[in-house]
Amino acid sequence: MDPLLGVKIGCLAGLLVVPLLCGLIPAQVQWFQINMARGKHRRILSFIGCFAAGVFLGACIMHMVADALGDIKSEIEKRQQQGALVLKQNTTSEGDDSEGYPFGELIISFGFFLVFFIESVVLSCCPRAVHSHGDPEAHDDPKGMPESHSSFRAFVLFLSLSFHSIFEGLAIGVQKEDTGAIQLCLAVLIHKAIVAFSLALKLVQSGTEPRWRLLYLVVFALMSPAGIAIGIGVSLSDSDGSGLAQAVLEGVAAGTFLYVTFLEILPYELRSHESPLVKFSFIGFGFFIMAVIAIWA
Repeated sequence: MDPLLGVKIGCLAGLLVVPLLCGLIPAQVQWFQINMARGKHRRILSFIGCFAAGVFLGACIMHMVADALGDIKSEIEKRQQQGALVLKQNTTSEGDDSEGYPFGELIISFGFFLVFFIESVVLSCCPRAVHSHGDPEAHDDPKGMPESHSSFRAFVLFLSLSFHSIFEGLAIGVQKEDTGAIQLCLAVLIHKAIVAFSLALKLVQSGTEPRWRLLYLVVFALMSPAGIAIGIGVSLSDSDGSGLAQAVLEGVAAGTFLYVTFLEILPYELRSHESPLVKFSFIGFGFFIMAVIAIWA
């Protein structure tokens, strides 16, 4: 067997097992059921939730949005050079720093408004399908616990993370050197392990049924290995694939994740009654972890 192929298969197995195990901890251990927590137990879970919110914020800005913008820009520039796509007249001089239309930001915004539109339709047709989050006091129980996340937004969170995971695996699968594949795999492995734990925690808080939580986590764990398998196939066949289509889809996924992060995850955690400075510290720490991982991944 080709050593590089063996490394990629090992990465595939690791990215399947480790995130799944990390996700099963909060999904299956009763201690993480925040709705039954009281006192110090509840405060600890609230701080873990704030850390998870910081992880999602970092994953959103430092990974998904950054990757999507970079890939879309790269693909557009490639097609400009090939003469297949003309965004502006080729009359720039050395002192002209003007750039073309921000297509990357537009595509990400489309993903944002796509989820906004779908949720609006669901609210109009089935008002009970998505909980309203406008009034914090109206949704707090007598023990001071804010209402759980909506199942719809938890599902959107799962979809956007799973979609992004495919491209993370794809980046590993197309590596041409084993050292590069191992380095990227380690960074993605740490990233996915933390995100899988955070995703499972949010699924628990959303009130998602245990069987669906397990299904979501298994599918999420399979996405990066599937991306690696696709990348291996692409590298073996020497096919360029449809890079622009992949970049556009990744941009849409980033926009959906942006919506869920800023309109669901962060407001939910900030609405709890814990110390604002402590919440800031845990959210900042989660973001810091993702920012450091972004150095390698």
